[in-house]
Amino acid sequence: MIKIETILCPIDYSEGSLEALNYALHFALREPARLCIMHVIDVRYLEGYTPLEVANPDSETVSRMKDELVGRVPENLRAKVNLEAVVAVGIPVIEIVDTAKEKAADVIVMGTHGRTGLAHVIMGSVAENVVRRSPCPVLTVRQA
Repeated sequence: MIKIETILCPIDYSEGSLEALNYALHFALREPARLCIMHVIDVRYLEGYTPLEVANPDSETVSRMKDELVGRVPENLRAKVNLEAVVAVGIPVIEIVDTAKEKAADVIVMGTHGRTGLAHVIMGSVAENVVRRSPCPVLTVRQA
């Protein structure tokens, strides 16, 4: 029998990631499991910042970002789910996989952007690369 104790749900605030959060909440309530929601500040898109500024967001900024993550969980469910919010700085694929290992995640539930063609070649697919590198199963939720 499969026992899910920890679910990791990366959120980039896209429709797909927010839909993935709905799935993750469903599983977390059903099991019950700890739900670790995370956001990665992608250093590849932060032009004009020095590495020190990016690598060391102040505690107030991190706290605000964690509150925003928790705020995406409907208020009536927050007390029913063991929630943990994580904010990481780096390359999303690496940070998600590392957090899955660190938190001993049993499953990652994440959205996809559904990019195809040139956009997929240029942007790559975070979800696709997480699936390839993940230490646990990954459930991907496609953006409608």
